[in-house]
Amino acid sequence: MTARTSIVNWVDETGWRVGGHSQWLWVAESEQVTVYSIQPGRGSKQLKQLLGADYDGWLVHDGLRCYSKLEQANHQTCLTHLIRRCKEMSERARGAAAQFPLQVKTLLQQALLLDDRYERQEVSPHGLSVATGLLEAAMDRLLDKDYRSASNERLAKHLRQQREYLFTFLHCPGLGGTNNRAERAIRPAVIARKVWGGNRTWNGANVQQILMSVLRTFQQQGKDAFTSLVALLRLPGQKSLEIVPTLA
Repeated sequence: MTARTSIVNWVDETGWRVGGHSQWLWVAESEQVTVYSIQPGRGSKQLKQLLGADYDGWLVHDGLRCYSKLEQANHQTCLTHLIRRCKEMSERARGAAAQFPLQVKTLLQQALLLDDRYERQEVSPHGLSVATGLLEAAMDRLLDKDYRSASNERLAKHLRQQREYLFTFLHCPGLGGTNNRAERAIRPAVIARKVWGGNRTWNGANVQQILMSVLRTFQQQGKDAFTSLVALLRLPGQKSLEIVPTLA
């Protein structure tokens, strides 16, 4: 419930295994809690089960098309993913074909640098607005062209689809232009998956997602999970953990 009512959620997903079959592990991290969910798909249906079909906060994500299905939400595409993609493309490309991904990479890096400078109060709100407009105009000029290289055209098509989500963070200072928080949240699960593969049953998967959510949220809030869980097990009846925010 807390994730569904949070102003911002950083969201990511990765492959998982349950009973030897391919599934997906989703994570949504907000300022207060982190929620993991193991589901049989990687689409809008699973995303809506995680955050609710009417989620109207901010989503920071990797640009997977299913995220745009939350139409009431505001979106920010992770620029780190795009910068990495552009870097890899420019290294593989030959001759003039490398120019487009390098130009995109430069613009996205300038956007992140601009945000950093604003956070350090080196740029005024007016200066931020003007510089953001120049970056958006430069990106629009790049995306207004046709590209001979198939890989460049695929990148341009993706950027056109994500265009309105590229520079959201510059219009909403403090949001951030990367999905690093969700990637950090999902990394321990990826490491665990490499060691033991996943869950053998759906009952195990259910326990896994609950324990990961609880332990990560304790860590996120700087609280002692072991002491709190021991105390919870010793109490008769039901009690909410102190990591669950009180709803107004």
